[in-house]
Amino acid sequence: MLIAQLSDPHLCAPGTLYQGLVDSNAMFEAAIRRLGALVPAPDLVLLTGDLTEHAAPAEYRLARQLLAGIRQPVLAIPGNHDEREAFRAAFGDLGYLPASGPLHFAAGSIGPVRVIGLDISVPGQHHGDFDEGAAAWLEATLAAEPERPTLIMLHQPPIETGIGFIDAYRCFHGDRLAAIVARYPAVERVLCGHVHRHISRRFGGSLLLTAPSTTTAIALRLAPDAEPASFVEPPALLLHQYSGTGLVTHYLPINPGTGPLPFF
Repeated sequence: MLIAQLSDPHLCAPGTLYQGLVDSNAMFEAAIRRLGALVPAPDLVLLTGDLTEHAAPAEYRLARQLLAGIRQPVLAIPGNHDEREAFRAAFGDLGYLPASGPLHFAAGSIGPVRVIGLDISVPGQHHGDFDEGAAAWLEATLAAEPERPTLIMLHQPPIETGIGFIDAYRCFHGDRLAAIVARYPAVERVLCGHVHRHISRRFGGSLLLTAPSTTTAIALRLAPDAEPASFVEPPALLLHQYSGTGLVTHYLPINPGTGPLPFF
C-alpha cells in the first residue's frame, strides 16, 4: 500500500498570494501534478492540515476544485488556519468526517493500513491540544483493532522541534498521546504538518514525522532568541510504503530535478 502525504498548502482566494508574496495555489497544483505522475500511483492521499489560509468559503471552494484532480481517495484533517465547521461543511459529503464535534475519524476500508485522523484544533488559537476527550476517543479506536497497522495523523506536532518560535504553537499534552501510542505497537507512524519542514523523532515507541509544506518552509533557526522567518525552499511530499514487514517513508521533492541519469 502506497500512501502520499501532503501538508500545509495554505490555499488563498483565487488571484491572491499567500502572505501577499507567494503563489501557494500554483504550488499546490504542482504538487497534484507530481502525484498524478507517480508510478506506481499512490493508493491514498493524506492532507495534514492548513488547507486554507483564512478558512474562507472561496478558499474551500478552490480546495475542492483542486482536490478533484486527485484520482485517489483523500483524507484531510484541519489545521490552525482552518476552521472546524467550515472544514466540515467543505468536506462532509466525502463520508469520513463526523456530523458533529471534533473532526476525529478512523478509515480502515481502503487498504491494510488503518488511518486515524485527530482534530486537535483549538478554536481561535494557533496551538493544538490533545485533550482528555481526544485521548478517550483514540484509546477506544485503537483498542477496537489493536494489531491493525495504523497511521495517526494530526496537524501540530506534539513535540518540541527546537525551533522556538514554532514550538510555542505545538500540540500540548503530547505526553498523553505518547503514552497511548506506546500501548499499541501497531502504530507505525504519527504524521504531522504545521512546521513546514520534514522532521523525525521517536515518539511513544513509534516514529513521528512532519511533512514539509507544499508552499514555503519555516526557517530552520535553532537559536533560542531566533526571529521567525520563512523561505521558499524546494517543496516536497512524503510517501509511506507499507508491506507486510512494516512501513518505509520516502521524502520526495515536488520538482523532480534533472534526470533520470544513466547511473545509480
